[in-house]
Amino acid sequence: MAITAQDVNRLRQETGAGMMDCKKALTEANGDFETAKDILRKQGQKIASKRADNATSEGAVLTQVNADGTVGTVIALACETEPVSKVEDFKNLAQTVLAAAVSNTSGTKEDLLATPQADGRSLQDHITDLMGKIGEKIDVVSYETVTAERVVAYNHSNGKLGVLVGLTNTSGNDVTEVGKDVAMQIAAMKPIAVDKDGVDANTIQREIEIGKEQARAEGKPEEMLEKIAQGKLNKFYKESTLLNQEFVKDPSVTIAKLLDNTSKGMTVTEFKRVAIG
Repeated sequence: MAITAQDVNRLRQETGAGMMDCKKALTEANGDFETAKDILRKQGQKIASKRADNATSEGAVLTQVNADGTVGTVIALACETEPVSKVEDFKNLAQTVLAAAVSNTSGTKEDLLATPQADGRSLQDHITDLMGKIGEKIDVVSYETVTAERVVAYNHSNGKLGVLVGLTNTSGNDVTEVGKDVAMQIAAMKPIAVDKDGVDANTIQREIEIGKEQARAEGKPEEMLEKIAQGKLNKFYKESTLLNQEFVKDPSVTIAKLLDNTSKGMTVTEFKRVAIG
């Protein structure tokens, strides 16, 4: 049967696929719209399979904190190239992923991707559809939540970095400003843990061994190596754990002191730093 421009435009409006892809799908489906939609979906599945191993170093990181400020969510939707990350359809999909993440109480990526959308199809189906339309791999590469007495979010200006920080002992104070400062500290300084108690044993052992090797290379006596290594480990804690880091805006205080000065006993319970690229 003849495929009219009106038919092609209707399918394009319903699927968002390109004009030529819609025309080819309708032609293959002999004008049947539902069959044509299935053909377009299969096109997305083929691209998803073909590009499964491709690197995704561009995309968008979004955060959201609930109304009472106790739960924060951060997601990262990645693609292969920067131009795709600027496309309106990609931006809309990122917002859809964030909305699904906020409503997904299980906190697992698998359940997130299975979240049904308004049309009854899963979030993963919608991601696959856009892959078919754009021709690139698209993937949810991060999905994190933080629950605390108070959660503050920070989004970097490049749209590819987001931070959630959970605070406790806020004593009813408005801690938004200091929370933002701490979140920006996390973004810039990339701490590996809240405090030294959060550093895993393997990392500690590795730092001790590195400290010993450095001291040995400098010709220090063997009996002094352990003490020197412990000193280097303490320096590592100061540089790499959030509460022990010097505050970037005022190096005379640590993050722990900054928080305590704002509200007695206030501290960080956890944080999440998510970046693309």
